[in-house]
Amino acid sequence: MTKKILLAFLGIILIAGILAGIKFLQIRTMIATGSQFKVPPTTVTTTVATTENWASTLQSVGSLTAVQGVTVAAELGGKISRIAFEAGSQVRPGELLVQQDISTEQAELPGAQAQVELTRLNLDRYRDLLAKKFISQAEYDSAEAAYRQADAEVDRIKADIAKKTIRAPFAGKLGIRLVNLGQILTSGQEIVTLQALDPLFVEFLLPQQQLAQVRTGLPVRLTGDAIGDSVQGKITAINPKVDEATRNVRLQATVPNKAGQLRPGMFVNVAVLLPGEREVVTLPGTSVLYAPYGDSVFIVEGKTAEASGEQELVLRQQFVRLGEKRGDFVAVLSGIEADDQVVSTGVFKLRNGLSVVVDNSKAPEFEIAPKPENR
Repeated sequence: MTKKILLAFLGIILIAGILAGIKFLQIRTMIATGSQFKVPPTTVTTTVATTENWASTLQSVGSLTAVQGVTVAAELGGKISRIAFEAGSQVRPGELLVQQDISTEQAELPGAQAQVELTRLNLDRYRDLLAKKFISQAEYDSAEAAYRQADAEVDRIKADIAKKTIRAPFAGKLGIRLVNLGQILTSGQEIVTLQALDPLFVEFLLPQQQLAQVRTGLPVRLTGDAIGDSVQGKITAINPKVDEATRNVRLQATVPNKAGQLRPGMFVNVAVLLPGEREVVTLPGTSVLYAPYGDSVFIVEGKTAEASGEQELVLRQQFVRLGEKRGDFVAVLSGIEADDQVVSTGVFKLRNGLSVVVDNSKAPEFEIAPKPENR
C-alpha cells in the first residue's frame, strides 16, 4: 500500500514538472516575441511652416457703444393716452413715441391766452396814459409785470404739453417697450431705449508702451463671433489721460454699420493696423498643442532605426512662442524655422519620439480668411 502511494506521489511530481517546463517555454517564447514587437507608426497629416508678410498690428479687446444712445423717459408724471411706436422699429428725429394725458393743460391754455390778451391791452392803455402823465411809472410797471406774468403762464402750459408729448430726440432703432397704454408714469420712469446704430463707436484699451505707435486716423479691423466678415473702421479719439491703476490708455474708433449686424454692448476683437509689414513664420492654429506650461508643436524628422538600420519618421516636440492669429493661421515668433515639417492636426494624441507616417490625402484646407458655409 505504501509503495502504491509513493508511486502516485512520484507520478504527480513528474506531471507537475512537465507542466512547469511547458509553461516556462511558453513564457520564454512570449518574452522573446514581445522584445521583437514594434508598435506600428501613427498616421499624421503635416504642413510646412511658411514665411509671410503680415501687416503690423496691435491687438486688443473692445466693446461697441452707440454714437447716440438713450433710454427715453418721462419728464413729467401723467397717464399714457397713446403709444405711437412699435418695439424694434426705426424712428426719425421728432417722431411721436408716447402721448401723455394733456386734457388739463389744454383746458387751461385758452384761459391763459385770454389773460395774456387782456394784460396786453391794459399795458397799451397804460402806455398812452403814462405818456400823458395821467398815471405814475409804478402803475405802468405793474401793468407790464402782469402782462409778462400772463405770457409766462402760457409758455409754462405749452412747455408741459411738449414734455408730455414724448418724441424721438434723434433717428435710431427702438428697443422693447417698457410701458403700457393707460399706465400712470412718474417723473423719470423709463419708456423705451433708443440707439443710433450707424455708425458705432468701439472703445478699447492699449498699454502705455504702445501709445507712441497709435494716432487718430489709423485703421482698425474688428472681428468676433457675431461678425461675419471683419469690419473696418478708424481711430477717432485717444484719451489724453492714462489710467493710473492699469497704465492703459483708452481709445475710441468709429465703424460703419450699414448692414446692422453690430449692436451696442457687443464684445469684439480689435486690431489696430500699423503702417508697414513684417515677416512672420506661420502655421495652422490646429498644429499647436496648447498647455498651461507652454505651447508646443510636433516637428517631423527623419531618423535611422537602431534595430533595422532603415530610415523612419519620428516626432520631436518643440516649444514655441506664439504671436497674432489670423483666420486659421497663427504667427510663431520663436521655436521653429520656415520649411519645418509640422504635424497639422490631432496633436493632442501625440508624444515626443513617436514613429509616424505622413498621409495628407485627407488634410483640411487652411485659409487666412475662412468663410464657413454654415455661419
